[in-house]
Amino acid sequence: MKTPVARALALAFACLPFAVLADTVTVVTSFPKELTAAYKKAYEAKYPNDKLEILNKNTAAGIAYVREQAAGSRPEVFWASAPDAFEVLSGAKLLQKIGPGNPAIPAKVGNYPVNDPEGFYRGQALAGYGLMWNTRYLKANNLPEPKEWADLVKPAYFGHLAISSPSRSGTTHLTVETILQGEGWNTGWEHLLAICANSAAITERSFGVPDGVSNGQFGIGLVIDFFGLAAKNSGMPVEFVYPSQTAIVPANIALIDGAKSSEGGKRFIEFTLSEEGQTLLLDPKISRLPVLPSIYAKAPAGYPNPFGGSIQAKVNFDSTLSESRYYVVVSLFDQMVTFRHKELAAAMKAVIEADKRLAGRKSAQLDEARKLVLTPVVDEKMAADKQLLALFKAKKTDVDASKAKAKVEEEWATKAKANYAKAIELANGAK
Repeated sequence: MKTPVARALALAFACLPFAVLADTVTVVTSFPKELTAAYKKAYEAKYPNDKLEILNKNTAAGIAYVREQAAGSRPEVFWASAPDAFEVLSGAKLLQKIGPGNPAIPAKVGNYPVNDPEGFYRGQALAGYGLMWNTRYLKANNLPEPKEWADLVKPAYFGHLAISSPSRSGTTHLTVETILQGEGWNTGWEHLLAICANSAAITERSFGVPDGVSNGQFGIGLVIDFFGLAAKNSGMPVEFVYPSQTAIVPANIALIDGAKSSEGGKRFIEFTLSEEGQTLLLDPKISRLPVLPSIYAKAPAGYPNPFGGSIQAKVNFDSTLSESRYYVVVSLFDQMVTFRHKELAAAMKAVIEADKRLAGRKSAQLDEARKLVLTPVVDEKMAADKQLLALFKAKKTDVDASKAKAKVEEEWATKAKANYAKAIELANGAK
């Protein structure tokens, strides 16, 4: 039998607002430490009985991690910039419906839904894709400031750029898809291959690009906006611009089905969408675009506002198209660029040197060399082939599909390697 003191203590603890709010909330995210640390500190201050555990993984690795966990032991929250990643998780029945969320958040940004119409994930911030450059580097190397993706194909930028691989970075995949959707498959790949050929490196993680630009290792990088804006707002010698062919899409947050603590996960999601959680996005070290329009009244002068017309995004991003060909695009990029970057750059260098040697004179050999460098090994029709798409979406446990996929990738790699070698031969012999 409880004593009066014990009963009084039990009643007192039962009345505390956070008495039942005691969970470890595990968040799988690709976001940088500056952002996650700020949210962890603020959330745990608001819910002191909760512990926020951050698992930092790139988007592809994060998806794989969630897939590998058994129901009942999965993490609570998935938080990343790539809308198509959430479509992949939703399609695999790995997300739990959480409803529409804060009614003060608009249904759309431009023509793009902020929240999943089916209720499986919500927009937590907005993101655009663009170009970040080191002002001192450009001045020292007498390079012009870029404004459009197409500017970066110019020979003057050879060896001065950086990009990550879409297989290692969800935000880079969105950048690649934005270019492909904005400029079309053929022109988009032509520009992407030229940009990658002009790149000094294909970094292993997306943050390797902004870090390299900030410290002067690279001149210009293709980045998601918050990398460029955060560096600039933190006093680094950098600038950032949105090309006209860009898209503004939500960075999403979702509750994972089969998590250990769904209630804790819901609490964290609601916190990120509250006024307090949205205001954190304006921290100079974070510099993200809130989905709650009222927060922009607190932003410093000149802060980009997708609801106020300061960003002109011409690409109506199609997340269904992006999701459908996700694995084909990332693999194609790897076979042509990531695993063949030295050959690609060497082929472009040979073309540039031949063009200088010929002093602008017409050359069928040089034209053919350039075409071999800048033409993707898969055309748009093949990239949309249902059998090919199904093959690349098959689970790793499907041995036959894995073997067939590996064979296709080998064919792509072999063709890309042969194209670059032939391009060098033709360029060197061009008359």
